[in-house]
Amino acid sequence: MMDGDLRHNGAVLGPAALSRVMPLFLRLDSGCRIRDAGPTVRKLMGDTAIGQRLDSVFSLITPASVTDAGDLVQAKTLRLSLRSAIATAFKGIAVPLGSGGEVLLNLSFGYALRDAVRDHALLATDFAPTDLAIELLYLVEANLAVTGEVKRMASRFEGAKARAEEQAVTDALTGLGNRRAMELALDRVLSTGNGFGLLNLDLDFFKKVNDTLGHAAGDHVLMEVAKRLRASVRGGDLVARVGGDEFVILLGGVRDMDPLRRIGAQILARMQEPILFEGAPCGVAISIGAVLAPTDATVTADRLLERADRALYASKRAGRSRMSVWQDDRAPLELGAGPTHRSGKPPA
Repeated sequence: MMDGDLRHNGAVLGPAALSRVMPLFLRLDSGCRIRDAGPTVRKLMGDTAIGQRLDSVFSLITPASVTDAGDLVQAKTLRLSLRSAIATAFKGIAVPLGSGGEVLLNLSFGYALRDAVRDHALLATDFAPTDLAIELLYLVEANLAVTGEVKRMASRFEGAKARAEEQAVTDALTGLGNRRAMELALDRVLSTGNGFGLLNLDLDFFKKVNDTLGHAAGDHVLMEVAKRLRASVRGGDLVARVGGDEFVILLGGVRDMDPLRRIGAQILARMQEPILFEGAPCGVAISIGAVLAPTDATVTADRLLERADRALYASKRAGRSRMSVWQDDRAPLELGAGPTHRSGKPPA
């Protein structure tokens, strides 16, 4: 064995050639001191490691300890990791160099390849030209990138789908549910067989607002009414705008008239407060028709809406700004007028 040369059956491999073929080699003397190292492993452990014992630079995993370099040759598996702050793991194989007790230790990253490349910013030039590990790593990274993008696209698609579905049942102006939302919710509560109440609401004198103050004022009125209706019901109740100035409220779990009366009174009370647009009062009121869904009989959604509609028009005929309740097949029961609007009585 010449200095830095590997001889076998007359073949000689100089240090430069050895570094190119094995950039992760270590040459150890018989006492396991590092005498030389390939460029990549030298980059990782630093030049100061030359001359130190192997077990002072690396933590030995398999075998756990060695007394001389021959122990490395005898070991079937070599596993070790750097003692530096970045504890890069290696696997390796040791072969004897001639009769002087020196050993050539060839290392690889094994499963730690991705971590090593990331932690030490390794490039393709840090590996042997014939080593496919870095190319396989690129394929893995490319696959992960593609997979990640597919997942992100799927997430964006699901988000867009959810937004589209929400928009499909949302009134764009007020943010309330729309007619479709009301129909779906009504079918759902009917299928449960539990009691619920339905309020059919219509703004009084709304056309007068559009005609005198303009459609911007009309939109302002609708948005303000939507706020007041939401403030009058419970969190789980549905408030929907089902037409230009028509609204429907579904009150789940309601089995008697008291909640209908209470919520109707709250709505009528809140509508006492004038709605102003650019300082001008919008003289609107609201009429309400209510129906209590029976729990002991089959009733259709259309039938309930028809009853609520008839109760609504009973309120309008009685003078508006009030609520009437449908009771069985008798005439709607008028519950009384709402207080006079503070901005003055709306024009007839």
